[in-house]
Amino acid sequence: MDMVKIKRIRCAEADGRAQLTALREQLGSQANVVSPRGRQLTRAVFGEELAPIQVVERVCNDVRARGLDALLHYTEQFDRVRLDADRLRVSPEELARAHAGAEPRFLETLRRVRQNLLAFQLGILHRDASLNVADSHELRLRYRPMQRVGICVPGGAASYPSTLLMTVCPAKAAEVREIAVVLPPTPAGAGNPDLLATCHELGVNEVYRVGGAQAVAALAYGVDGLPAVDMIVGPGNIFVALAKQFVQGQVAIDCLAGPSEVVVLADDTASPEFLAADLIAQAEHDPATSILITWHEELLDEVSIALTRQLDTLERGQQARESLETYGALVLARSPAEAVSLVNQIGPEHLHISTSDPESLLDRIDNAGAIFLGHFTPVALGDYVAGPSHVLPTGGTTRFASGLSANDFLRRTSVLSFTPKGLEAMADDVRTLATKEGLTGHAASVEIRRGAGVRPVPKNRRPIPENALARP
Repeated sequence: MDMVKIKRIRCAEADGRAQLTALREQLGSQANVVSPRGRQLTRAVFGEELAPIQVVERVCNDVRARGLDALLHYTEQFDRVRLDADRLRVSPEELARAHAGAEPRFLETLRRVRQNLLAFQLGILHRDASLNVADSHELRLRYRPMQRVGICVPGGAASYPSTLLMTVCPAKAAEVREIAVVLPPTPAGAGNPDLLATCHELGVNEVYRVGGAQAVAALAYGVDGLPAVDMIVGPGNIFVALAKQFVQGQVAIDCLAGPSEVVVLADDTASPEFLAADLIAQAEHDPATSILITWHEELLDEVSIALTRQLDTLERGQQARESLETYGALVLARSPAEAVSLVNQIGPEHLHISTSDPESLLDRIDNAGAIFLGHFTPVALGDYVAGPSHVLPTGGTTRFASGLSANDFLRRTSVLSFTPKGLEAMADDVRTLATKEGLTGHAASVEIRRGAGVRPVPKNRRPIPENALARP
């Protein structure tokens, strides 16, 4: 049993923080982490070495220009699956068959988790708000859901029904009318019956056998048989993340969700076995960042021993070991205050505060996607069942980005309604500002109404018929 060779970083050393920064940048938002297979595919498809952003630009521009032909071409090139227009979409019959053949226990789990997610997402949902000033004006903020949303679900090394739950349920809570799911045409993607059964259980009947940057481009620009969406959400590899960034502006996106990461902040009351399990849980994604920060030096040795012991018992232990040795670290801070400062510097996707009094540290944490408090709140609870979505910003982007929620699927619109008296009260201020800006037409649009009173309602006015207001 070889000891895991995970980095040790001591903040007391002159280059301690620099070491931590360098480690984080390996999987940061600007990193170009591509698997050997990914590099080989790039050479095979394009005949040359290209950076990930160059691949994404070529694929997205080609799909935008050539539509379905380009989408099917890149699906064949990257996924080694030849599709035609008739096989692009998974049929409702296939979804129903997968659901009928699913294990009852699995379906029961889906229903319980869906309820957890909907309860939380509905509870935090923004509501219309208003401000009324008597005899003057009313100001309202109105929310309406996105009409059509695309959801990307990974399907490379493993299948992820949890990602469907964590994206579809917030969209359903926001009452999004149309949800299109893209799954790579792989055994862990659209070829996985559990994923298809999950779609059916969640009421999603629009599922497509495409993945990667080409799927993102198809969702953004639309192709024959796959109409464009208003927003794209969901995690993926670097090509998916960069493609979402590329099409942002054409559509909305959730956040830049790249390789998984966790920081565990612990004191001497934490179990080394628990801490090791927390680090491994993220590392088995491979690649992933797993970092322990503590101000108790003996804990580093205890966790290192526990890591080695546990890795040898896990199915994906070797993959997790490689990830830990490449992207992981055991960090010794000089104080709790320095440990908190390091967390804010990193801005991790997941932060687990495993201390005797985690609440005392919580208020000092500014940058984290999701925070897990106490010895009995492992990140896996948030990954799978708790209620908040597990689609979270990574690579230090928690400084300005937030995790996915039902509110991201809502658009807000302000609604203003003034009386003649209310207009009169604000007219002089409008004129002053408009004149300063040289926009005298703005001022005139207010001045022309001053003293006009209330216009009488024509006696022959007809109300708009009810059926004329029905949604198309």
